[in-house]
Amino acid sequence: MRINLTSVLVDDQDKALRFYTEVLGFVKKAEVPLGGYRWLTVVSPDGPEGVELLLEPDAHPAARPFKDALVADGIPYTAFAVDDVHAEVARLRALGVRFTQEPTELGPVTTAVLDDTCGNLIQIVQHH
Repeated sequence: MRINLTSVLVDDQDKALRFYTEVLGFVKKAEVPLGGYRWLTVVSPDGPEGVELLLEPDAHPAARPFKDALVADGIPYTAFAVDDVHAEVARLRALGVRFTQEPTELGPVTTAVLDDTCGNLIQIVQHH
């Protein structure tokens, strides 16, 4: 068994697609109309056949209070691996990304947390 798909709850699929592709650097894999929303996934350009990230609408009544509580407590919704947290923070900051946690060494990893502009905090992680 392996992980095939994971999701992030977003407040606007178009805004999310722009942020996750144009800013974070993922590439669109699937876009299928489903009523008022879309089955919209992105993947890493380094692993286009790997795990897909579904940009899931946060339309369910429980989604926004859940997301708001995580953000209020500073808890990232998910994490993405990077080769160099410091370089990635510099690259993303130059693109206007806001960080809620600066690069922090935590034993075998260095992490930073960013605001994805879609209602989530996202952690980036460098394993040493």
